Amino acid sequence: MSKPILMKGNEAIAEAAIRAGCRYFFGYPITPQNEIPEYMSWRLPEVGGSFVQAESEVASINMVYGAAGAGGRVMISSSSPGISLMQEGISYIAGAELPCVIVNIVRGGPGLGGIQPAQSDYFQATKGGGHGDYRLLVYGPATIQEACDLMGKAFEVADKYRNPVMILGDGMMGQMMEPVVFRDEVDSSETQAPKPWATTGKKGRPANLINSIYLDPEVLDAHNWRIQEKYMLMEQNEVMYEIKYADDAEWFLVAYGTIARICTAVVDKLRKEGLKIGLIRPITLWPFPVEAFNQVADQAKGFLCVEMSTGQLVEDVKLAVEGRAPVYFYGRTGGAVPMPKNIEKRVLQMIAGKTPVITDYFEKIQGGGEI
Repeated sequence: MSKPILMKGNEAIAEAAIRAGCRYFFGYPITPQNEIPEYMSWRLPEVGGSFVQAESEVASINMVYGAAGAGGRVMISSSSPGISLMQEGISYIAGAELPCVIVNIVRGGPGLGGIQPAQSDYFQATKGGGHGDYRLLVYGPATIQEACDLMGKAFEVADKYRNPVMILGDGMMGQMMEPVVFRDEVDSSETQAPKPWATTGKKGRPANLINSIYLDPEVLDAHNWRIQEKYMLMEQNEVMYEIKYADDAEWFLVAYGTIARICTAVVDKLRKEGLKIGLIRPITLWPFPVEAFNQVADQAKGFLCVEMSTGQLVEDVKLAVEGRAPVYFYGRTGGAVPMPKNIEKRVLQMIAGKTPVITDYFEKIQGGGEI
């Protein structure tokens, strides 16, 4: 392994993609992920790759479709409104069973919202933001190092299942700096496993055809159920999560991404004060780590979801818990970040049997205070 390098998150993610064999990048600038395409624009030519800034997000995702169909390791990145524009193309890519990696450095919404960090794209990422019955495998890294490590895995899993994979970060991860260690060897595109399905020219073999249109409903029905089998394999084989203090914890914080780091500090502090509290951190947001909740269901007295959204993670946690314990929520939106003292307050409310209020905003409204 190489020595640690201090890098901004966006640039580290881009370098990790190149070291994972990515040789094609198509995208369009949008804050707070602009450093990814900027980095790719000069770094890819150094390794024999190609960078294209398209005229729009719609154009760029369809360029990804073309490069993936030709067998290339290809990536695209954007932020929330740009990812929204790509949804039709992402559905096409999933329907055509093509591998690619999509990075979403989430900003506050809805609409243009703001450029500060958020987690409000969780539904869009995990429930299939476009049309049709499809899924993305979605990773939610908590550190820049983990994002870099997962980037290599994302390309491998995308190729394994012939399916788009998303890295779901946020503006904090994109803009902050941390030391990272990269894999020493930079893979060339020639070292990847053969892709006999790719549209690389007949070369004495039957022609390959890649599309996502099936006019016969019976054929489309069969296609849908076949790719559902692929998603079931992902659920069986690709789930990743972390549990802290599962042995004795009675109350659990649930968080992913950068917010999980804040929650970790809260958990460690409260345990020093004698509270039996733990943390469940989903790493794969889809497939969702239901088994993590099954591990602690018999001992858990309650779960508190902490998010930078209005409670999108809560639905999956409730489905995983299946009514075996109450599920509470604390969130901030629009770029506001949950602070440790406020999370601690919600934990104490949960333990005391008081339903934590949703946000500081509503707490002030209910108390008659000023915003």
